Amino acid sequence: MGNDYRKLVRSKTNRTICGVCGGIGEYLNVDPTLVRLLWVFCSMASCGTGLLVYIVAALIVPEDDGIVG
Repeated sequence: MGNDYRKLVRSKTNRTICGVCGGIGEYLNVDPTLVRLLWVFCSMASCGTGLLVYIVAALIVPEDDGIVG
């Protein structure tokens, strides 16, 4: 059995503001640009609640330490 353990972290290499969308994109193996667009769309549709969620995620999700494995 392989070690398939993955951890959601904020990306250091694929970041625009805090790396939350980049980390989610890397975790889900999708383009982070799609995650960013979806996040902006949802934020606009929810009257800015997505911005609050982004700030909370930036505070809670740990930053990538660069250690693999």
